[in-house]
Amino acid sequence: MAILNIRIIGDPVLRTVADPVTEFGPELARLVADMTETMEDVEGAGLAAPQVGVSLRVFTYRIGGIEGHIINPVLENSDDFQADEVEGCLSIPGLGFPVRRYRATRVTGVDLNGNPVSVDAEGMLARCFQHETDHLDGILFFDRMKSLTSLTYLDEYSRYHAKDEDD
Repeated sequence: MAILNIRIIGDPVLRTVADPVTEFGPELARLVADMTETMEDVEGAGLAAPQVGVSLRVFTYRIGGIEGHIINPVLENSDDFQADEVEGCLSIPGLGFPVRRYRATRVTGVDLNGNPVSVDAEGMLARCFQHETDHLDGILFFDRMKSLTSLTYLDEYSRYHAKDEDD
């Protein structure tokens, strides 16, 4: 396994709709393993293949002890929304802002062997699935920003607002 370089905003791969995975084998298994190792190394909640320069519909995730990968994901979102939460992105380091996401989602796709996978999620896991699927569609969380007034450096947000969230 290897730690992969994370692509930063400005790299065209981040604005490209990723291709469906059609070939399953050792190269795909290596990509998923490397993405998982990279995600863990940077303490990310999720990582989409375009973020490491690979334009394929694959993402890995790890939220609250639930971890895995989804290949060729399709989301079914609830009609209602969860409270806006500040999100960050490994491809836009240091910046964050509140993002509106659906309250619940079901992601379906396949695993490394092409076997069907389905995961129902709420809260941060649902948020992660939506964020990573956006990457596969060439959408950055920045694109969901309604106003520059909500933009923040994540370190500053934690410094000034973490106390508010603990109350």
